Amino acid sequence: MPTTSAEPPGESRSLSRAVLVAACCLALAGCTSPRADDPPPRPSPSEAADSALPPTAPVPPDLLAAFRRVLDRRASALLAHDLDAFRSGVAARGAFRGEQETYFANLAQLPLATVSYEIDPGSLLRRGDHYWVAVDVSLQLAGYDAVPVASVDRYRFSPSPRHPSRFVLSSVSDAAWEERQEVRPQPWDLGPVVVRQGRGVLGVFDEGSVEAADPLIRSVERGVADVGARVPEAWDGAVVVYALSDRTFLATLDDVPGGDPEVLDALTFPVAAGRDDATVASTRFVLSPEMVARAGPQRDRLVRHELTHVALGKRDDDAPLWLSEGIAEYVSVQSLAPEDRRLERAALEAAEAGVDALPADGTFNDDGSAAHYGLSWWACEYVARTYGEPMLWSLLDQIPTGGEQQERLEMVLGLRPRQLARRSALLMIRTFDPGFLQPEPSATASPSGTPSAVPTTEPSAPGG
Repeated sequence: MPTTSAEPPGESRSLSRAVLVAACCLALAGCTSPRADDPPPRPSPSEAADSALPPTAPVPPDLLAAFRRVLDRRASALLAHDLDAFRSGVAARGAFRGEQETYFANLAQLPLATVSYEIDPGSLLRRGDHYWVAVDVSLQLAGYDAVPVASVDRYRFSPSPRHPSRFVLSSVSDAAWEERQEVRPQPWDLGPVVVRQGRGVLGVFDEGSVEAADPLIRSVERGVADVGARVPEAWDGAVVVYALSDRTFLATLDDVPGGDPEVLDALTFPVAAGRDDATVASTRFVLSPEMVARAGPQRDRLVRHELTHVALGKRDDDAPLWLSEGIAEYVSVQSLAPEDRRLERAALEAAEAGVDALPADGTFNDDGSAAHYGLSWWACEYVARTYGEPMLWSLLDQIPTGGEQQERLEMVLGLRPRQLARRSALLMIRTFDPGFLQPEPSATASPSGTPSAVPTTEPSAPGG
């Protein structure tokens, strides 16, 4: 899904141990940072290149074992919802303790199947009595993730004030290190969340959006049924949706359609298993705060659009954008009566001005994206009406991006891209503005008595 993936599965990022970070790979590291009077060490030039510095003093041989015990207790406490056990592994001071308890409360609401930690021994860095180390965190959402999802962050271990021979966590975040490693937080890492579940739907809200939870989850449940009945994929219908009241999480995403997360209505993204493993654990989607607050047919349609991408999974990753986005738009309107299928006015105006090509990948999400979505939808409408809906799914497997698209399209449909663009534009005009094709009546012409219905067009921003 090239238009919906913040980072496509399989795209690697350079970490100290070649850790894979997908668009929204889970960063189960909490939302905390060191105290202002005890900041993380400033990286030296060698650290900036992700090379670990040698410790300032010999490291006790059982040090890593002690760190592992702290993390094992932490994982067990999170799975058992045992706050006292969780607190025992966290430094009892200032804002850090409160932030960690918020993090615990967030994860206590999630259906956790797996929580585990793995230390990278080669990343150990000593600063006085404190030790920084890179930690891989694996988390699996029961019923939603096919496999555990691994991410990485930098933790600080400090001697326990009560038991100096033991260690506790005094930080689970190093902002400068995270920026260099392109660590991507999840909503539960960024602040308090409120989790709600429906039939096969896990919704992540916050205090500012939770009032929308019940109607939105019902919308997603209906959308799963509608999309599942239309898309011929072996999909279990389970989906995670983020519906927050601000754009903080959206702002963390890279490689979004159009390059600006501030203008997105929604985004679907794959979550990779991580660490040298491009296996897709799950595909999720996020709604903008504006769409979370906008209950009604427009939001329902947007939900179906995103769910189409979720259902297709990796199948539309290599398709041209006009096809992958056009199919998502096509599916999103199939449960609507024809008179309720709204079209962006910009798309109709583009069709009436004349089109010579299908929307190109490189400019699909530029300033003309509203027209591109509509033209792509009607290219798929033309294919479905002319060749039958199964041809749409066949095209996903046969039409690649790049130079071979024209040859493949001619082979499968017997049409060049220019012909498909013109015929689909004509079908759009006949549906939404049939009067545009009629000659101007002469002064002596008599009324036909047959009204020409022109469906109203209105702005409608589909997601990526």
